[in-house]
Amino acid sequence: MAKIVVAIGGNALGNNPEEQKLIVKNTAKHLVDFIEQNNDLIIVHGNGPQVGMINNGFEVANKTDEKNPIVDFPECGAMSQGYIGYHLQQAITNELNIRKIKKSVASIVTQTLVDKNDLAFKDPTKPIGSFMDEQTAKKMASLNNWNVKEDAGRGWRRVIASPKPISIIEKNMISKLVDDGFILIAAGGGGVPVIEENNFIQGVAAVIDKDFAAAKIAELCNADSLIILTAVDRVLINYNKANQSSIKEMNIKLAEQYILENQFASGSMLPKVQAAMAFVKSSNGKPAYIGSLDKVAAVLKGESGTKITK
Repeated sequence: MAKIVVAIGGNALGNNPEEQKLIVKNTAKHLVDFIEQNNDLIIVHGNGPQVGMINNGFEVANKTDEKNPIVDFPECGAMSQGYIGYHLQQAITNELNIRKIKKSVASIVTQTLVDKNDLAFKDPTKPIGSFMDEQTAKKMASLNNWNVKEDAGRGWRRVIASPKPISIIEKNMISKLVDDGFILIAAGGGGVPVIEENNFIQGVAAVIDKDFAAAKIAELCNADSLIILTAVDRVLINYNKANQSSIKEMNIKLAEQYILENQFASGSMLPKVQAAMAFVKSSNGKPAYIGSLDKVAAVLKGESGTKITK
Protein backbone atom coordinates (compact mmCIF):
# COMPACT_ATOMS: atom_id res chain seq x y z
CA MET A 1 0.00 0.00 0.00
CA ALA A 2 1.22 3.48 -0.90
CA LYS A 3 0.05 6.96 0.02
CA ILE A 4 -0.30 9.02 -3.15
CA VAL A 5 -1.13 12.67 -3.72
CA VAL A 6 -2.69 13.28 -7.14
CA ALA A 7 -3.08 16.73 -8.66
CA ILE A 8 -5.54 17.31 -11.52
CA GLY A 9 -5.94 20.58 -13.42
CA GLY A 10 -8.97 22.83 -13.30
CA ASN A 11 -9.01 23.00 -17.09
CA ALA A 12 -9.47 19.21 -17.12
CA LEU A 13 -12.78 19.60 -15.28
CA GLY A 14 -14.70 21.61 -17.89
CA ASN A 15 -15.80 25.21 -18.19
CA ASN A 16 -19.20 25.15 -16.45
CA PRO A 17 -21.02 23.03 -13.85
CA GLU A 18 -22.98 20.89 -16.32
CA GLU A 19 -19.90 20.13 -18.41
CA GLN A 20 -17.96 19.41 -15.24
CA LYS A 21 -20.48 16.85 -13.97
CA LEU A 22 -20.04 14.88 -17.19
CA ILE A 23 -16.24 15.11 -17.23
CA VAL A 24 -15.72 14.07 -13.60
CA LYS A 25 -17.43 10.74 -14.27
CA ASN A 26 -14.47 9.82 -16.47
CA THR A 27 -11.99 11.44 -14.08
CA ALA A 28 -13.41 9.37 -11.23
CA LYS A 29 -12.75 6.13 -13.11
CA HIS A 30 -9.05 6.96 -13.38
CA LEU A 31 -8.81 8.06 -9.75
CA VAL A 32 -10.54 4.92 -8.49
CA ASP A 33 -7.93 2.91 -10.43
CA PHE A 34 -5.44 4.14 -7.81
CA ILE A 35 -7.71 3.01 -5.01
CA GLU A 36 -8.40 -0.37 -6.59
CA GLN A 37 -4.65 -0.97 -6.49
CA ASN A 38 -4.85 -0.57 -2.69
CA ASN A 39 -3.42 2.96 -2.53
CA ASP A 40 -4.40 5.70 -0.09
CA LEU A 41 -5.32 8.79 -2.06
CA ILE A 42 -5.36 12.54 -1.54
CA ILE A 43 -6.72 14.50 -4.51
CA VAL A 44 -5.82 18.13 -5.17
CA HIS A 45 -7.65 19.85 -8.02
CA GLY A 46 -7.19 23.12 -9.88
CA ASN A 47 -9.86 25.80 -10.11
CA GLY A 48 -8.61 28.39 -12.62
CA PRO A 49 -11.67 28.47 -14.91
CA GLN A 50 -14.09 27.85 -12.05
CA VAL A 51 -12.89 30.54 -9.63
CA GLY A 52 -12.78 33.02 -12.51
CA MET A 53 -16.36 32.11 -13.42
CA ILE A 54 -17.52 32.61 -9.83
CA ASN A 55 -15.68 35.92 -9.47
CA ASN A 56 -16.99 37.18 -12.82
CA GLY A 57 -20.53 36.26 -11.80
CA PHE A 58 -20.35 38.47 -8.71
CA GLU A 59 -18.82 41.33 -10.71
CA VAL A 60 -21.59 41.17 -13.32
CA ALA A 61 -24.26 40.99 -10.60
CA ASN A 62 -22.75 44.04 -8.87
CA LYS A 63 -22.73 46.04 -12.09
CA THR A 64 -26.39 45.14 -12.63
CA ASP A 65 -27.40 46.03 -9.08
CA GLU A 66 -25.01 47.60 -6.57
CA LYS A 67 -26.85 45.85 -3.75
CA ASN A 68 -25.17 42.64 -4.92
CA PRO A 69 -21.78 42.46 -3.17
CA ILE A 70 -18.36 42.14 -4.78
CA VAL A 71 -16.91 38.92 -3.37
CA ASP A 72 -13.13 38.67 -3.06
CA PHE A 73 -10.94 35.78 -4.18
CA PRO A 74 -10.58 33.96 -0.84
CA GLU A 75 -14.35 33.51 -0.68
CA CYS A 76 -14.57 32.65 -4.39
CA GLY A 77 -11.83 30.07 -3.89
CA ALA A 78 -13.73 28.50 -0.99
CA MET A 79 -16.89 28.35 -3.12
CA SER A 80 -14.98 26.62 -5.92
CA GLN A 81 -13.63 24.06 -3.44
CA GLY A 82 -17.19 23.30 -2.41
CA TYR A 83 -18.77 22.79 -5.78
CA ILE A 84 -15.84 21.05 -7.47
CA GLY A 85 -15.34 18.86 -4.41
CA TYR A 86 -19.04 17.98 -4.42
CA HIS A 87 -18.92 16.86 -8.05
CA LEU A 88 -15.71 14.89 -7.54
CA GLN A 89 -16.73 13.13 -4.35
CA GLN A 90 -20.12 12.20 -5.80
CA ALA A 91 -18.56 10.82 -9.00
CA ILE A 92 -15.88 8.92 -7.04
CA THR A 93 -18.48 7.50 -4.64
CA ASN A 94 -20.59 6.29 -7.57
CA GLU A 95 -17.56 4.66 -9.18
CA LEU A 96 -16.59 3.01 -5.88
CA ASN A 97 -20.13 1.62 -5.60
CA ILE A 98 -19.97 0.25 -9.16
CA ARG A 99 -16.76 -1.61 -8.25
CA LYS A 100 -18.11 -2.61 -4.82
CA ILE A 101 -15.24 -0.90 -3.00
CA LYS A 102 -16.10 0.08 0.57
CA LYS A 103 -14.47 3.50 0.94
CA SER A 104 -15.71 6.93 1.98
CA VAL A 105 -14.84 10.21 0.23
CA ALA A 106 -14.54 13.59 1.94
CA SER A 107 -13.90 17.11 0.65
CA ILE A 108 -12.16 19.51 3.02
CA VAL A 109 -12.32 23.28 2.67
CA THR A 110 -8.60 23.89 2.99
CA GLN A 111 -6.65 27.01 3.95
CA THR A 112 -3.09 27.39 2.70
CA LEU A 113 -0.69 29.60 4.62
CA VAL A 114 1.41 32.05 2.58
CA ASP A 115 3.92 34.80 3.39
CA LYS A 116 2.36 38.27 3.18
CA ASN A 117 5.75 39.52 1.89
CA ASP A 118 5.94 36.96 -0.92
CA LEU A 119 7.26 38.73 -4.03
CA ALA A 120 4.45 37.16 -6.08
CA PHE A 121 2.12 39.87 -4.81
CA LYS A 122 4.23 42.39 -6.76
CA ASP A 123 4.26 40.33 -9.98
CA PRO A 124 0.95 38.54 -10.68
CA THR A 125 1.43 35.49 -12.93
CA LYS A 126 -1.32 32.94 -12.12
CA PRO A 127 -3.84 32.54 -14.99
CA ILE A 128 -7.50 32.36 -13.98
CA GLY A 129 -10.80 32.39 -15.85
CA SER A 130 -11.48 31.69 -19.51
CA PHE A 131 -9.17 32.19 -22.48
CA MET A 132 -9.63 35.38 -24.53
CA ASP A 133 -8.14 36.89 -27.66
CA GLU A 134 -5.65 39.70 -27.12
CA GLN A 135 -8.06 42.53 -27.97
CA THR A 136 -10.77 41.27 -25.59
CA ALA A 137 -8.24 40.64 -22.82
CA LYS A 138 -6.80 44.16 -22.99
CA LYS A 139 -10.30 45.65 -23.05
CA MET A 140 -11.28 43.68 -19.94
CA ALA A 141 -8.04 44.71 -18.26
CA SER A 142 -8.80 48.37 -18.91
CA LEU A 143 -12.41 48.11 -17.71
CA ASN A 144 -11.75 46.04 -14.57
CA ASN A 145 -8.20 47.02 -13.58
CA TRP A 146 -7.04 43.45 -14.30
CA ASN A 147 -3.58 42.14 -15.10
CA VAL A 148 -3.65 40.02 -18.28
CA LYS A 149 -1.00 37.94 -20.01
CA GLU A 150 -0.67 35.53 -22.93
CA ASP A 151 -0.84 31.92 -21.68
CA ALA A 152 1.55 29.48 -23.37
CA GLY A 153 0.24 30.05 -26.90
CA ARG A 154 -3.32 29.16 -25.94
CA GLY A 155 -4.77 32.67 -25.65
CA TRP A 156 -4.91 35.49 -23.12
CA ARG A 157 -6.13 35.21 -19.53
CA ARG A 158 -6.42 37.29 -16.40
CA VAL A 159 -3.53 36.78 -13.97
CA ILE A 160 -3.32 37.37 -10.21
CA ALA A 161 -0.69 36.82 -7.52
CA SER A 162 0.37 33.23 -6.87
CA PRO A 163 2.41 33.06 -3.63
CA LYS A 164 4.12 29.83 -2.60
CA PRO A 165 2.51 27.73 0.14
CA ILE A 166 4.28 27.65 3.50
CA SER A 167 1.96 25.21 5.25
CA ILE A 168 -1.56 23.79 5.25
CA ILE A 169 -3.77 24.89 8.15
CA GLU A 170 -5.74 21.61 8.10
CA LYS A 171 -2.67 19.36 7.73
CA ASN A 172 -3.30 17.33 10.89
CA MET A 173 -6.90 16.64 9.91
CA ILE A 174 -5.84 15.59 6.40
CA SER A 175 -3.16 13.22 7.72
CA LYS A 176 -5.55 11.71 10.26
CA LEU A 177 -8.34 11.08 7.76
CA VAL A 178 -6.13 9.55 5.08
CA ASP A 179 -4.42 7.33 7.67
CA ASP A 180 -7.90 6.19 8.73
CA GLY A 181 -8.65 5.10 5.17
CA PHE A 182 -10.67 8.01 3.81
CA ILE A 183 -10.26 9.23 0.23
CA LEU A 184 -9.62 12.95 0.54
CA ILE A 185 -10.20 15.92 -1.73
CA ALA A 186 -8.15 18.75 -0.25
CA ALA A 187 -6.53 22.08 -1.11
CA GLY A 188 -8.84 22.56 -4.08
CA GLY A 189 -7.49 25.32 -6.30
CA GLY A 190 -4.36 25.28 -4.17
CA GLY A 191 -6.38 26.05 -1.06
CA VAL A 192 -7.75 29.38 0.17
CA PRO A 193 -4.66 31.58 0.64
CA VAL A 194 -4.33 32.98 4.16
CA ILE A 195 -1.73 34.97 6.04
CA GLU A 196 -1.04 34.87 9.77
CA GLU A 197 -0.52 37.88 12.02
CA ASN A 198 -0.47 37.80 15.84
CA ASN A 199 -1.80 34.21 15.84
CA PHE A 200 -4.79 35.18 13.69
CA ILE A 201 -5.27 33.99 10.13
CA GLN A 202 -7.10 35.89 7.42
CA GLY A 203 -7.74 35.40 3.72
CA VAL A 204 -5.78 37.27 1.07
CA ALA A 205 -6.64 37.93 -2.60
CA ALA A 206 -4.51 35.44 -4.52
CA VAL A 207 -4.60 32.00 -6.10
CA ILE A 208 -2.08 29.35 -5.05
CA ASP A 209 -0.84 27.03 -7.75
CA LYS A 210 -2.47 23.66 -7.10
CA ASP A 211 0.70 21.76 -8.01
CA PHE A 212 2.74 23.53 -5.31
CA ALA A 213 -0.09 22.97 -2.84
CA ALA A 214 -0.17 19.28 -3.79
CA ALA A 215 3.59 19.06 -3.26
CA LYS A 216 3.25 20.70 0.16
CA ILE A 217 0.46 18.30 1.19
CA ALA A 218 2.53 15.35 -0.07
CA GLU A 219 5.45 16.59 2.05
CA LEU A 220 3.40 17.22 5.19
CA CYS A 221 1.49 13.93 4.96
CA ASN A 222 4.63 11.90 4.24
CA ALA A 223 3.27 10.65 0.91
CA ASP A 224 5.13 7.98 -1.04
CA SER A 225 4.74 9.81 -4.34
CA LEU A 226 3.26 12.86 -6.02
CA ILE A 227 1.51 12.49 -9.36
CA ILE A 228 0.63 15.60 -11.38
CA LEU A 229 -1.87 14.83 -14.12
CA THR A 230 -2.15 17.10 -17.12
CA ALA A 231 -3.07 17.14 -20.83
CA VAL A 232 0.21 15.71 -22.19
CA ASP A 233 1.70 12.22 -21.91
CA ARG A 234 5.15 13.44 -20.93
CA VAL A 235 7.08 16.63 -20.23
CA LEU A 236 8.35 18.09 -23.50
CA ILE A 237 11.46 20.09 -24.36
CA ASN A 238 11.82 22.31 -27.42
CA TYR A 239 8.04 22.58 -27.37
CA ASN A 240 6.42 23.22 -30.77
CA LYS A 241 9.81 23.14 -32.52
CA ALA A 242 11.12 20.73 -35.14
CA ASN A 243 13.34 19.06 -32.54
CA GLN A 244 10.59 18.68 -29.90
CA SER A 245 11.10 15.60 -27.73
CA SER A 246 9.56 14.00 -24.66
CA ILE A 247 11.30 13.14 -21.40
CA LYS A 248 10.79 9.76 -19.75
CA GLU A 249 12.84 10.50 -16.63
CA MET A 250 14.88 13.41 -15.29
CA ASN A 251 16.70 14.12 -12.07
CA ILE A 252 16.79 17.41 -10.20
CA LYS A 253 20.01 18.56 -11.85
CA LEU A 254 18.68 17.98 -15.37
CA ALA A 255 15.37 19.65 -14.52
CA GLU A 256 17.25 22.71 -13.23
CA GLN A 257 19.22 22.83 -16.49
CA TYR A 258 16.04 22.78 -18.55
CA ILE A 259 14.57 25.55 -16.41
CA LEU A 260 17.64 27.71 -17.04
CA GLU A 261 17.12 27.10 -20.77
CA ASN A 262 13.51 28.35 -20.44
CA GLN A 263 12.20 25.03 -21.73
CA PHE A 264 8.97 25.19 -19.71
CA ALA A 265 6.24 27.84 -20.03
CA SER A 266 5.65 29.78 -16.81
CA GLY A 267 1.87 29.49 -16.99
CA SER A 268 1.69 25.77 -17.69
CA MET A 269 4.52 23.22 -17.41
CA LEU A 270 7.05 25.19 -15.32
CA PRO A 271 5.10 25.11 -12.03
CA LYS A 272 4.40 21.40 -12.51
CA VAL A 273 8.11 20.64 -12.90
CA GLN A 274 9.04 22.93 -9.99
CA ALA A 275 6.40 21.39 -7.73
CA ALA A 276 7.60 17.90 -8.59
CA MET A 277 11.16 18.96 -7.80
CA ALA A 278 10.07 20.49 -4.49
CA PHE A 279 8.47 17.22 -3.38
CA VAL A 280 11.46 15.10 -4.43
CA LYS A 281 13.78 17.39 -2.46
CA SER A 282 11.58 17.62 0.65
CA SER A 283 10.94 13.86 0.73
CA ASN A 284 14.62 12.94 0.42
CA GLY A 285 14.22 11.36 -2.97
CA LYS A 286 10.70 9.96 -3.19
CA PRO A 287 9.54 10.15 -6.83
CA ALA A 288 7.17 12.54 -8.53
CA TYR A 289 5.45 11.97 -11.86
CA ILE A 290 3.94 14.22 -14.51
CA GLY A 291 1.62 12.50 -16.97
CA SER A 292 -1.76 12.25 -18.65
CA LEU A 293 -5.00 11.73 -16.74
CA ASP A 294 -6.10 9.24 -19.39
CA LYS A 295 -2.99 7.10 -18.86
CA VAL A 296 -2.91 6.82 -15.08
CA ALA A 297 -2.26 3.08 -15.06
CA ALA A 298 0.62 3.46 -17.53
CA VAL A 299 2.10 6.33 -15.48
CA LEU A 300 2.18 4.13 -12.39
CA LYS A 301 3.93 1.37 -14.35
CA GLY A 302 6.49 3.76 -15.88
CA GLU A 303 5.10 3.19 -19.36
CA SER A 304 3.94 6.80 -19.71
CA GLY A 305 4.58 10.11 -18.03
CA THR A 306 7.80 11.72 -16.82
CA LYS A 307 9.41 10.54 -13.60
CA ILE A 308 11.34 13.11 -11.54
CA THR A 309 14.00 11.71 -9.23
CA LYS A 310 16.68 13.00 -6.88
